[in-house]
Amino acid sequence: MTNKAAKRQKVTARDVASRAGVSKWTVSRAFTPGASISDKARGKILEIAQELGYRPNLLARGLSQKHTHIVGVAIDELKNPHSMLLLDEVTRQLQSLGYMALLLNITGNNYSAVMSLADQLQVDGILFMGTALTPEFIAIALEMHSIPLVQVGRNTDGQGIDVVNIDDCQAGRVIARLLMEQGHKKFGYMAGPGSNEGHLQRKEGFHDALSSQGFGLTLEFSAEHYDRRLGYDLMKHYLLETPVHERIEALFCENDILALGAMEALRGVAGKDSVAVVGFDDIDEAAAPAWQLTTYSQRLDLLVKEALNRLLSGKSDPDGLWKKGELRVRRSHLHISD
Repeated sequence: MTNKAAKRQKVTARDVASRAGVSKWTVSRAFTPGASISDKARGKILEIAQELGYRPNLLARGLSQKHTHIVGVAIDELKNPHSMLLLDEVTRQLQSLGYMALLLNITGNNYSAVMSLADQLQVDGILFMGTALTPEFIAIALEMHSIPLVQVGRNTDGQGIDVVNIDDCQAGRVIARLLMEQGHKKFGYMAGPGSNEGHLQRKEGFHDALSSQGFGLTLEFSAEHYDRRLGYDLMKHYLLETPVHERIEALFCENDILALGAMEALRGVAGKDSVAVVGFDDIDEAAAPAWQLTTYSQRLDLLVKEALNRLLSGKSDPDGLWKKGELRVRRSHLHISD
């Protein structure tokens, strides 16, 4: 064996134990906080481990202790900028708590293979981040070893899955009132995937608030994915097929990426922002000077904190600020005369 090949060999606890003249279990105790071992023995073992380049296998230790400090993060629609904001927030908070995130990309129908991986690694729990869970997926998740399951940002009827989501219905009412205050009278709604399955309730709140003032939804769009191009195409087709005097005056989009696509179509076809637009999620681009998109922030920092409290410690704050979210008022909701 060449020296180069020898250097590539992984140093084991047995190697450290042999050099230190102790058992490998003593080596394991040296790397376990609070374990019974003298300071002298611990110091000697750590010094030899550093010299040999040994690092303990935390996953193997976690499996033996039934606690891996790994949390599965299941997410889809990864092209949606809001998904990236979710991932950034949850990984930051997990790391601050001493946990690692295992990304589970559940785009498509690969549920079984993805959940099998999480099961084999014996994750301490799974966060479902803004995903629309099918009955099949819920069944697979519940078949795993007994771990907490928390759904963030959407509603799920599956028993055994905790839900952390803002009051979507109230958010929809707030947006409806904002648009009616501007004098708009003809309203539309652009939905994303799974909207009719009850995962989100912002449309219901929007419709209820409109109905209470004698208005209704003149138009409803439905996009198969949260995709900017789909928002653009839906609005462009509508503008080309609908006379100006018959068009809606205000559009509430289920998320910001659809709203930005709709705004692009409005500017390209109508030549100006002839329809007021409001989005949802408050992605970074929403605040750009070119768009000034009025939207609704879910306060991901508060949502994720509540979800992790439930997942890792079993504690919850049912009436906390995480349920409210915040309206971000900019300019896209204004009446054309403004």
